[in-house]
Amino acid sequence: MTRAFRHIVLPGLAPAAFFLVASTRVEVLGCFNRGLLALSVAMASVIGGSILAVKGGLSRRRGDPDAHWWVLSALILSIPPAALIVLA
Repeated sequence: MTRAFRHIVLPGLAPAAFFLVASTRVEVLGCFNRGLLALSVAMASVIGGSILAVKGGLSRRRGDPDAHWWVLSALILSIPPAALIVLA
């Protein structure tokens, strides 16, 4: 598995899932279920992004030259919570 796949594509699934749920018609899932799914994807993204941000900060402090990959993953995972705030 390449670094680009691991740090860009896999975290990119969270924003894709969030926007897929958010753009789904209300008649398909219902308003309450759609909101719960969007909230759960955003909360999972917050937890994962926080863990990756700490890991990236610790790697950067140690002088790891690949620490920017962890920070990039954390930034990608910050998209669903920001979109949730904007859309709410």
